[in-house]
Formats: sequence, structure tokens, C-alpha cells
Amino acid sequence: MMEIKIEKAKTLKQKPDFSKLGFGKFFTDHMFVMQYNDKEGWHDAKIVPFDYIPIHPASTVLHYGAEIFEGMKAYRTDDGYQMFRPIENIKRMNDSAERLCLPTLDEEFTLKALETLITLEYDWIPNLPGTSLYIRPFMFGNDESLGVHAVHNATFVIILSPVGSYYAEGINPVKISIESEDVRAVRGGTGYAKCGGNYAASLRAGKRAEAKGFTQVLWLDGVERKYIEEVGAMNVMFKIDGEIATPELTGSVLPGITRKSCLEILKEWGYKVSERLISVDELLTAAENGKLEEAWGTGTAAVVSPIGHLFYKDVDHVVSNNQIGELTQKLYDELTGIQWGKKPDVRGWCYKVKV
Repeated sequence: MMEIKIEKAKTLKQKPDFSKLGFGKFFTDHMFVMQYNDKEGWHDAKIVPFDYIPIHPASTVLHYGAEIFEGMKAYRTDDGYQMFRPIENIKRMNDSAERLCLPTLDEEFTLKALETLITLEYDWIPNLPGTSLYIRPFMFGNDESLGVHAVHNATFVIILSPVGSYYAEGINPVKISIESEDVRAVRGGTGYAKCGGNYAASLRAGKRAEAKGFTQVLWLDGVERKYIEEVGAMNVMFKIDGEIATPELTGSVLPGITRKSCLEILKEWGYKVSERLISVDELLTAAENGKLEEAWGTGTAAVVSPIGHLFYKDVDHVVSNNQIGELTQKLYDELTGIQWGKKPDVRGWCYKVKV
């Protein structure tokens, strides 16, 4: 296995107040960097002081968006820390890489890189309730050429950020606007990949929604403009007349790790779980007749986020009396209990590291 060289920072940063972190505002002292080219493959793996990345003005990522990323977390435990299902994130990153013609990663070595970096930055893992160390691996093409072609040179980086709650609302219900104009992705496109272009395409609608007081946008499919897909930064689930329904993975929906975990837990708990097409008409009819019992988003950043309002074409639909639903709360407690080591990891989801 490739050696990871370590160059420690000469001066360490003053750590922030862990009770006032927000999300993605502070970064640790070091980062992991590794290079790729067609001849050598992945090479020059190293941990270096956190700093700006030099990049050629003609670099592929700047002109053609050859970039992918992941979102993960490390949670402090009594004797070290643990990551939640990290191999699932590495597998998804490789799926994204294949779609954007970027080089794939060795799973075992990538896990080693994560562990080496996080262990070095162990003191940055916050220890207050609701906090964690957010992990952002990302990869970009850096061919120094303006030709449009598959990537021949790439850089892989891991940066770390101590974080609190993703939403200012915390675990309180959020207001969601169902988008009827813009689309995020289409089948056959890059919707299932975690790449920057998908998120850039969502910003205009998100900005409009935010100006009207909404937290996020709920996307419809890009062809018929009638089927629910996902929320801006999360997958989405609904409890409709006792059934748990979530949009199926048609190629334009991100296959979320938290989504997968929730579905597995819900099936264990005996709920009827369906991954299927859910039309906006079905959803809003259920809201109007009282059959939409709960709605929530799922994702690494927020874990589980209850939805209290669904707004569509000037009509506001209140969900669960704008309160956290019983099942939503139960799911949140189960997942965060496992992640923070407060509940037994009976499913073997956590990668534990002693420090």
C-alpha cells in the first residue's frame, strides 16, 4: 500500500468555540492531497498544512466542471472516534468518478487516508452534543489543456471542518418550496453523481425560495415535471397513510447513505417501505385529506430534518401540524445515537478508531 508522507504545520490554529460552529466555517490544520496521471496512476500521497491549492488557468475543472465530492462525518467517542459507513461513501465517490471520467480510488487506501488525517486532527473533533467533524473528500481534473476529453490528470483532496447543526432551525421543522420552473437533473445525466454541477444548477431556485422564507427547494423530475425527486441537499421521505414512501433511484436522484440507512432501519421496524414514483398531485392530495402524516429529509449534513410546510403554486400545505413527527424523531434518535456512540452499533455500520 502506498506510503502517506506527513508534513506537519509549523504553527497550529486557535480552535473555535465548539458551541458556535455553524456549518463549514472552520477548517483544521492539515489536509490530505494525492495526485493522478495516466502513466503513474495515483501517487504522491501526503498530508500537508491546510492551504490554498495552486491550479493552472486552463485546468479542466475550471472550464468543464470535472469535479466530484463526498460528505462524511467523524464522531468523538470515549476512546477515540468513529465514522459512519465510510466505505459506502467511497463506493459512491467511485460511481461519481466513473460518470465524470475521473479516476477511481482504492477503497482500502482511501479509508487509510481518512483515518491517518483524522487521527492527526483528533483534537479538532468537537465533543458537544450535536457536533461532529465534517469530512469533505473531493477530486478534480487538472489537465492543463482546453481540449474537451476524458481527464488524464487529477487531484484528490480531503479537508476537515468541525460543525454544528446544518440548518439554523436545528431539528425543528423546515419550510420547503416545491420548484415548478427549474430542474436539477434528468435521467441519463449526472443526477446520481455527487458533482458540483448538480448543486450549481440548484442555486437559482434555492435563492428564490430563500427570498420567500423557505429553507430548501423540493425538486420535480426533469421530463414530466410531476414526480418528486429530492430536496436541495437531502433525499426525502414521506409517511402517507402508514406507508413510508421515498422516490426511487431512477438515475436522477442521489443514492444517499443516510437514505439507505433509514430504509434499512424502517424495514427492521416493520414499516411498509416503498421506493417508487411519487407524483406531486399524490403528495398534495394526501396533505389535503390528512393522509400525509410526516415528511422529512435525510442526509449526512442534517441527518434527519423534519418538514413542516410544503409550498406549491401559492398554496401552503402544513405537515404534522408543523411539529416533529413521532417517527421522524425516532429515526433521528436512532441514527444519531449510533453515530455518536450512545446506542449499540448492532448493524456494524461504524468504523471505529482508538486514539
